[in-house]
Amino acid sequence: MPDAHHLSQAAHDRLSAELQELSTRGRIDIADKIEAARKLGDLSENGDYHAAKEEQAKMEGRIVHLSRILDNAEIIDAATGADGSFGVVLGSVVSVLYDGDDEPERFLVGVIEERQDDVTVVSPGSPMGEALLGSAEGDEVEFDSPAGPQRVTVVEVS
Repeated sequence: MPDAHHLSQAAHDRLSAELQELSTRGRIDIADKIEAARKLGDLSENGDYHAAKEEQAKMEGRIVHLSRILDNAEIIDAATGADGSFGVVLGSVVSVLYDGDDEPERFLVGVIEERQDDVTVVSPGSPMGEALLGSAEGDEVEFDSPAGPQRVTVVEVS
């Protein structure tokens, strides 16, 4: 069995909605584009037809990709400590303050499918991701980066 894809409930819901949209309206829309392009004449030199077929192939690839992810999805929940504070788990958004900086940076610890518009994704297998997993607000964590050893303070976990 393939490895489970750890997703937050929000990411699972978003990917499920995208899959539903592509599998229904997306397929209908692309079929309409292909049909319209066929009516333009000779398919061997029809750029609209070839573009629509390429778009269809990409969409079908995305449908297969999403299906595999969702078929092997494991929903993860945020872990809370005894004091009610959140600990960093897959899918957590973490604000960290680098030593010497004044402004915290936000990261999502997880996979690209968890991405959010305003947050950089950090892989849980990266040095920073590994160091952040299990930490809580107020913790200082250290990790090796390409620029050398780094130390960050966990400011907020959500």
